[in-house]
Amino acid sequence: MTLIRGVRPFGVSLLVAGYDDHCPQLYQIDPSGSYFPWKATAIGKNVCNAKTFLEKRYTDEMELEDAIHTAILTLKEGFEGQVSGKNIEVGIVGPDCKFRVLTPIEVDDYLGEVD
Repeated sequence: MTLIRGVRPFGVSLLVAGYDDHCPQLYQIDPSGSYFPWKATAIGKNVCNAKTFLEKRYTDEMELEDAIHTAILTLKEGFEGQVSGKNIEVGIVGPDCKFRVLTPIEVDDYLGEVD
């Protein structure tokens, strides 16, 4: 039971990625049910730093490889400890509308490129 009207004690925010007929789509869905379209965003711990980092690095002309590098660099900015393919996941969705999670080896390869 919610103690104060309009405020929920627990909730989950989601980032939902997809690809429509024309281009990729990214939406953030909040516990209130509100949703917001984004070109690049972050949720969770250190969200302010991550969003600031993305604002500086993201461009509409980015290729997939650059977007993956930017996502990994954003994770590294707010991550405590060593980042590796064992403790982060990177998912991609493309024009074929298929979602794919990179393998830990692929993530480690990208990490080697951004170091």
